[in-house]
Amino acid sequence: MNWLYDSVEPRVMDEDMLKLAVGEQGPRDEAGQLARQEGIVFKDVLSLRLDFQNILRIDSLWQFENLRKLQLDNNIIEKIEGLERLVHLVWLDLSFNNIEAIEGLDTLVNLEDLSLFNNRISKIDSLDALVKLQVLSLGNNEISHMMNIIYLRRFKDLRTLSLSGNPIAEEEDYKMFICAYLPDLVYLDFRRIDDHMKELAEIKHQYGIDELKQRENLSQAQLDDERAQREELEEHKAAFVERLNGSFLFDSMYAEDVEGNKLAHLPGVSELLQAYKDKFVIICLNIFEYGLKQQEMRKVELDTFNECVQEAIQENREQGKRRIAKFEEAHLLSLNAIRDESEVTNLEMKVAEHSKDITELFDMLMTLEMQLVEQLEETINTFERNIMDLVALFIENVQSLMAQCRDLENHHHEKLLEISINTLEKILKGELDENLPYDVRALFVDKDTIVNAVGTSHDLHLLKIDNREDELVTRTNSWCSHLVDAIHKDEIMRNRRRVKEIHQYVDHVQNELDNLECSEIID
Repeated sequence: MNWLYDSVEPRVMDEDMLKLAVGEQGPRDEAGQLARQEGIVFKDVLSLRLDFQNILRIDSLWQFENLRKLQLDNNIIEKIEGLERLVHLVWLDLSFNNIEAIEGLDTLVNLEDLSLFNNRISKIDSLDALVKLQVLSLGNNEISHMMNIIYLRRFKDLRTLSLSGNPIAEEEDYKMFICAYLPDLVYLDFRRIDDHMKELAEIKHQYGIDELKQRENLSQAQLDDERAQREELEEHKAAFVERLNGSFLFDSMYAEDVEGNKLAHLPGVSELLQAYKDKFVIICLNIFEYGLKQQEMRKVELDTFNECVQEAIQENREQGKRRIAKFEEAHLLSLNAIRDESEVTNLEMKVAEHSKDITELFDMLMTLEMQLVEQLEETINTFERNIMDLVALFIENVQSLMAQCRDLENHHHEKLLEISINTLEKILKGELDENLPYDVRALFVDKDTIVNAVGTSHDLHLLKIDNREDELVTRTNSWCSHLVDAIHKDEIMRNRRRVKEIHQYVDHVQNELDNLECSEIID
């Protein structure tokens, strides 16, 4: 499509090209010269123009992490790629290239304006992530099917669309169809859509629109249900009891239990199995409900802790601000007094006195910070004990309930073994009336075979129960450990930031005093 470049050597997008482009497009004043001397920092660049560069492949843009506007038009780019890190991009121009498919835009969630004018695109798709899209230019491509318009209905902010120069634009119903199915569109092919056209289009396509809306509503309802289920599952995972609100654990015990499924065909086992399942599920539900209650208690404990920490920090900060405000009043008076002093002896005395005031302010601010550190340390230690007690209690009670699951499994195992041996005896005596499947009957060759089959099933069930318990305990302890570690690390970082702030402020006022003293002595 870009025949002008056929005789020109394709270029590679490399660091040298990017540095040159940024340098040429940067400020020409003293600040720009200084930036070029000290080195260009790509992450600070907000706009980048790389048009008419004969670029074949998009590459090396990962450093432009704060880029807002990118111009790549009039090149020979064949594939949209290498844009994954440009998550802040708002405006992207890829017009006049050789692109055949829309792709590689999944991370550009802030993109509002996209131009793919004059390429080789035949299908509108893979734009789902562009939820803020307002302007889309796809003119002069190879789009031929009207159904591509339906895809664009998902972009609720889309107001400007260009499709002229595509086969689709030659359709007799082109404008009417777009106006009907994209009712919020304001501009089509660089012309404003008038209200009369919208009314006529809606009337003409009323039946199709109603039918489509019904399908969209059903689809949206399904998506809402799926999202609600995912959110609910995440809540259950946060409580460490996901999929314990039903028969999932029990069903998983038999999902891979070949022997157990065979033995289910024995006389009386079906009733035994149903009774076992009912009791097992009740215990799982007890674990699930208990887990949610404990999760709420942990959340309340954590919220209370965070409130206490923020209140303590805020109160401490307010005390510091009051002391600083009082100091600054005296600081201004002292500086004025030093400026007005003409006697060297008195000047040195006043400077020394004010320097002492600054030292006292520093000591006072550091004392406040140390008091806060001690207060927060006590609060954190109390929280740590409380949360660990909650976790320990939760684990202890869950393990007790899991033990009940194992007891049920042991009881079921004994009953199943009893039925199996009785069945073996009947088979050996020829007294079994029921017709068993061939693979089930093959288990009853002797007592060892049937005992091993029952034992294998039993071991698998216990393993499933043990694994679920171990998973719950491990995840719960890990959560608690990571939470406490994070709280301690956050407090260390807070303290370091505060101490740095105090030093910077005190250094600032001391420098003011030192500079004033020097100027007064020179004068």
